[in-house]
Amino acid sequence: MTADRPPAELKLTVLRMFPFAAPNISLGALGIVVFVSLPPYFSGHLGVPMSVIGVVWMLVRLLDVPVDVLLALGMDRTRTPIGRYRPWLIVGAPILMAGLYMLFMAPSGFDGIYLFVWLAALYLGNSIVSLAHQAWAASLTRHYHERSRIFGVINAVGVAGVMAAMAVLIGGPAFHLSNAQAVRDSGWFIILAVPFGVAVAALTTPERLAPDQARAQPPLKDYFEILAKPDLLRLFLVSIALTLGPGWMAAIYLFFFEASRGFSGQEAYILLAVYILAGIPGAFATAALARRVGKHRTLMVTTTAFSLGLFSIFIVPKGDIALYVPMMFFEGVMASGFGMMVQAMLADVGDEIRLRQGRQRMSLVFAVNTLASKIAAAGAIGLTFPLLQALGFNPAEGAVNTPAAIHNLDMAFLIGPIVFVMAGGACVIGWRLDAARHGEIRAALEVRDAEDELAAALAATLARPPLDPEIVTP
Repeated sequence: MTADRPPAELKLTVLRMFPFAAPNISLGALGIVVFVSLPPYFSGHLGVPMSVIGVVWMLVRLLDVPVDVLLALGMDRTRTPIGRYRPWLIVGAPILMAGLYMLFMAPSGFDGIYLFVWLAALYLGNSIVSLAHQAWAASLTRHYHERSRIFGVINAVGVAGVMAAMAVLIGGPAFHLSNAQAVRDSGWFIILAVPFGVAVAALTTPERLAPDQARAQPPLKDYFEILAKPDLLRLFLVSIALTLGPGWMAAIYLFFFEASRGFSGQEAYILLAVYILAGIPGAFATAALARRVGKHRTLMVTTTAFSLGLFSIFIVPKGDIALYVPMMFFEGVMASGFGMMVQAMLADVGDEIRLRQGRQRMSLVFAVNTLASKIAAAGAIGLTFPLLQALGFNPAEGAVNTPAAIHNLDMAFLIGPIVFVMAGGACVIGWRLDAARHGEIRAALEVRDAEDELAAALAATLARPPLDPEIVTP
């Protein structure tokens, strides 16, 4: 096996990847619609104070931080007749659906306790489904470049899910729906997509359980060793930065494009759809670039280009949607590579840990990533909403803001994302786990796995009872 090309039997086919990626229809749509539409819907239409939304949202995300690690410990120890990750994927679906329903169908003027309870349910279900799906994806292939490919397909399917939800938001006025009703209808789409995606993946995708070396129950120091691993700590910081940057933008996106750039709500959603749709060609372009220059260099290229491109928002004339389309498309192409490169690099680190410790820790590795994303997501809304309120911005429908408030909104939209995205790219400077090093790790794992499987087969043979000599034919 060469370091840059997988053997035919390990190569994932499109017919296998797309059904497996189906859960990301709802997960991808959830990530955008919940961040972009729900907070303004709560504050502008349901009359919930921005400070309540920001504080409760941040509190839930911070309290949710240790959940992923606990889930990961359970997943990595799970061995059932239907697999390690499949049962978790199935269990998480109804929890996620309940949280989505109670938030998108929330009553007017609900209090902070209501928001806390159902937001916690949503994020618990999301943690179970997304963590199981990501860890399962990493185990589908052993090859360095194939991981870029599978996560590229997953991201592309997520973009398709987002576009479907966005079509509901954009097309609402054509069906004489208010913005509030369109938000609720997009919620119904996500709710129904959850069981569909989970069922397709669970019923069509075989799960391969990596063999564990025979040993006592894993010591606690193994987990501390993982959490203290320098490469994993670096990717933890990368995940925080690359979630907080775009998340910061998403939290105040509608405020910015309506109040500052002069677009209607429908036009703002159209531009957001362009940004998201660009993620499909962007995912495949990023995967192709990663094959040439490596994952970490691809991440540095895309973060730099994204940050530079963000300045063009303030160069293009306000209200000119035709000129904003190419700018938003470019930004979407660059942003599409953030998550998929981090996920693919995490899978490589997971292989290195399994070689060292002799046990599958992929769930724990990805839990570190989701933990970072939760911290960053808490900051995205928990910081921006109270900040805008303190700076005098009024989010109410039909409100007229002062020039000073609009200026503060502009600076918040520009400075935060650029600082965090550039920091995320800088974190992978000098990354050493490249294709060559990963090839060495995979070769060592395959040798050890083959030896373990041979030993298990020999032990099973020796454990069989001897044949009765009276029934043995000559």
